[in-house]
Amino acid sequence: MRGSSPGAQPHNIGVYMHSSIDLSEDTEKRKAIADEPVPPAITAASTLTTPTTLATAAGQRQWFAALRQVFPIFLATHLAFLILTYCAALFTLGNFSYRSLGLNTLLNAWFRWDSGHFTAIATNGYDAAWRTAFFPTFPLLEHLISFLTHDPFVAGLIISNGAGLLMLAVLYRLVQEDFDADLAWRTTLYLAIFPTAFFFAAAYNESIFLLFTLLAFYYMRRGNWWLSASCGLLASLTRSAGICLLLPFCYEYLRQHDFTLNKLRFHALSCLGIPAGIGLFALYCYYRFHDLLAFSHAQAVWNRSMHGPWHGLIDSAVIILHRDVLSFDSMHNVLDLSLCLLVLALVMLAFVGPWKFPRQYLAYGFYAILIYLFSLIFPTNGSVPLGAFSRYMLEVFPAFIVLAAIGKQQQWNLYILMLSVSLLSFMLLQFLTGHWII
Repeated sequence: MRGSSPGAQPHNIGVYMHSSIDLSEDTEKRKAIADEPVPPAITAASTLTTPTTLATAAGQRQWFAALRQVFPIFLATHLAFLILTYCAALFTLGNFSYRSLGLNTLLNAWFRWDSGHFTAIATNGYDAAWRTAFFPTFPLLEHLISFLTHDPFVAGLIISNGAGLLMLAVLYRLVQEDFDADLAWRTTLYLAIFPTAFFFAAAYNESIFLLFTLLAFYYMRRGNWWLSASCGLLASLTRSAGICLLLPFCYEYLRQHDFTLNKLRFHALSCLGIPAGIGLFALYCYYRFHDLLAFSHAQAVWNRSMHGPWHGLIDSAVIILHRDVLSFDSMHNVLDLSLCLLVLALVMLAFVGPWKFPRQYLAYGFYAILIYLFSLIFPTNGSVPLGAFSRYMLEVFPAFIVLAAIGKQQQWNLYILMLSVSLLSFMLLQFLTGHWII
């Protein structure tokens, strides 16, 4: 396996005995992928075809195979989203109403909250410093595609949904090659039905950020450092959280070079590409608003300030204990805190217990810790301190690998599916009807 140290031995036998994260046959799986039969058309032309061409053709087949695996998940969730969007119109009409709504109601139901900020930037650029809280990749793509759609919001929906499908395919391929196909399918499914996963279909930057992040991980694991760093740069130009790729990138680079300094090469400098995205945006902020950290200072507009990652969790728990059980503040904090604590538990299980990652996969665990902590450092100074954090949990993708290992047991799989789909449906209906849910 590329990316494993020579002579590496299996770690944590409990993982192999008690979970679906079976890594003991990793080398054989990679070899089986490499030895996949070549179609007759390619075999016939083998005398005229270079090994590079054959490898490219095999890689393309594997990507198409990944797309075929995840497309039913993508299609099923989007059909559910469409049905719920249609049914949500009943909340607007009311009982036995004689009114009817235009078809554009279905589209406008998705134009909520941050979608308006992204389309404003796509239309007018960064006309105020506080808008720099939204990083430029997504609104820039909206602006470019709006030349075809004549509407940046529609362009945003196209970008999010297209990137969402590709993101699921990359996640599937990453987990399949590092672990196994069964685990990859459940990981993809659980991410697609997480209670806030409808943001992958909304005109938000969640799906494109996770796409770049997963591509950075995919190429990082395969030792393609420049390509991985390029994807990391795009991730940090999409969200500041992209900086969290730097530590796992450096760890993985050193691991693949046996933690030996004299084995380092010039491509070690590729790691600088990951923070370069934030650096480029900071330079733009200085040029436009004379403030290198305008995107960080803009958090104050949303009444956010930097604190320790435990601050929001504690504040949320205190509000739950001191509000009426069925109050708005209490119920929203229960939802936000529950999802954040669930992901925290999964991140911890990546390091301890029967589902922990072996040492050669610690890059996943390091990323999970960093992105989780980074997501919590700007809580809201108000009645819902974890507002939007349940959406940020989508970015902690290694947690879903652990969840998929747990879901190998049929009973746990049932609990995960029922609870996730129920909460996803409820939270989407809240979003579509204009209720605050982020």
